[in-house]
Amino acid sequence: MTPENPATPQLSDRLFRLAGLLLLLASFAGAWLAMDFDSFRSTPLATGDEAIPLLIKPGSSFRTVAAELHKRGILKHPLYLVVLARWQGIDGKIKAGEYAIEPGTTPEQLLQQLTEGQVLQYALTLIEGETFRDMMLRIATAPALEQTLENHDGDTVMQAIGYPGLHPEGRFLPETYHYPRGTRDVDVLRRAFHDMQDFLDAEWVKREADLPLKTPYEALILASIVEKETGLASERPQIAGVFIRRLRKGMRLQTDPTVIYGIGETFDGDIRFRDLRKDTPYNTYTRAGLPPTPIAMPGKDAIHAVLHPAPGDSLYFVARGDGSHQFSATLGAHNRAVDKYQRKRH
Repeated sequence: MTPENPATPQLSDRLFRLAGLLLLLASFAGAWLAMDFDSFRSTPLATGDEAIPLLIKPGSSFRTVAAELHKRGILKHPLYLVVLARWQGIDGKIKAGEYAIEPGTTPEQLLQQLTEGQVLQYALTLIEGETFRDMMLRIATAPALEQTLENHDGDTVMQAIGYPGLHPEGRFLPETYHYPRGTRDVDVLRRAFHDMQDFLDAEWVKREADLPLKTPYEALILASIVEKETGLASERPQIAGVFIRRLRKGMRLQTDPTVIYGIGETFDGDIRFRDLRKDTPYNTYTRAGLPPTPIAMPGKDAIHAVLHPAPGDSLYFVARGDGSHQFSATLGAHNRAVDKYQRKRH
């Protein structure tokens, strides 16, 4: 029989205690990591008081994004973000684009933002009453909009959006359009064109009966005139009513904005008597009926007013100088109003 080594039980006991200690330390470490990871998920990123821009290129991974955020001092534990994405099963679902990380954003909210493609949106506002030329100046200077048009003349633009041959004036709905970086100018223009067509068609179906307008386009033309003549929004239906009644009676519209549009870029801001007598296709003092095209972008309210004009008997109106108008049913009353508000006679 081999004698028992007295050191063997002592060694085994030490190894057992060491293993227990390591297990205990591992448990503590695991618990601490779990708490630290849980805290990381809900703790806002270090963005400061302002939104932080983040541009993600196509093909980027969460590891790449995490490394960039760590480098910029926004993310303390980049590995945690990668682990969190994998744990949620979204590590391959990141979407390229330009993002804004708002103050207070947590890592979990960031992941949602990046996987849902909640990219930064820019705004472009097209203004009621502005011309096609004005609109194209806004398009040309819009932030983050990709400029693809070689030039901004009407023929080029209408060809680019798929409607060659159409006159561009008044064809685009004045609204605020939101878009992400990289959107093309033609995409915004096409959207504004379709929005105008859709709205005009929908309003045309609901129009009042017996209007002296044959087509939606004629309504668009008249709406552009109403838009330019209106200083007080509440007066649009009244102004539309005046023009509708004049068309019914075969009277000339005699509206200055059409004359100014016919003068074109040479107009110096002062309309003269000789301008009213100079014949152009847009001079509604020398020509009956509607001008050949709109003279500006009418808004939704102007279009609605033309198709739902206010009733009444007024055939004339003159600006009071405060944005409102004095409406008259007879030429005599109109002349007295002109004397009072324009010639300052009492």
